[in-house]
Amino acid sequence: MSNLREQTKAQVAKSRQAKPEFMRMMDELMQQAHEFEQGKEAVLVGQPGPEFSLPNVQGNDVTLAELRAKGPVVVTFYRGDWCPYCNLQLRALQSILGDIHQLGAELVAISPQIPDDSLSQKEKSEIAFPVLSDQDAQVAAAYGVAWQVPELILAHMRKDRGLDLAQINNGNGSVLPIPGTFIIGRDGVVLWRYVDVDYRKRAEPGDILSALKAYQG
Repeated sequence: MSNLREQTKAQVAKSRQAKPEFMRMMDELMQQAHEFEQGKEAVLVGQPGPEFSLPNVQGNDVTLAELRAKGPVVVTFYRGDWCPYCNLQLRALQSILGDIHQLGAELVAISPQIPDDSLSQKEKSEIAFPVLSDQDAQVAAAYGVAWQVPELILAHMRKDRGLDLAQINNGNGSVLPIPGTFIIGRDGVVLWRYVDVDYRKRAEPGDILSALKAYQG
């Protein structure tokens, strides 16, 4: 099986073929975002990982405290089930869930979607780790990965995808998380992180496992 990086590159190539002008503008936008260091406020390694209590797809609250009581916690932020890159990421994480658990760790994914819509029915049957709803993006903001979405992306979602972000996120129509991944130790301190404002790039599952192994060692 190809790694996640290869899968996301293939998705980028597919999008470039289907919508070359939009992808060209996205390249420029992402370059500008990097130049302005968007995401630079994200929680750093060695700092406390902000605590949270958020509902899962069944509407039951899940807390970071109860997760890290079992061991280190991989916390990953994603945009929503409408994002093909996010779906690739969730499937890739599911494929290593057994390895994560063998290393004594837990995994949780957070998006701004309302609980009932954060996963499709098919995904609900395939994803075996908690998926939580951060509708107002307050937890994403606490981790420093909340991003005011540029109008270029919002217009693309409305016109080309028929997506209403405010409806999807129950009122939050302009803020999405930067796809960041953090490993929080049992003591609540960030052990490792991956943050990139370019939503087309994600933390590689193999790198997450390597970081967890290093923590064990």
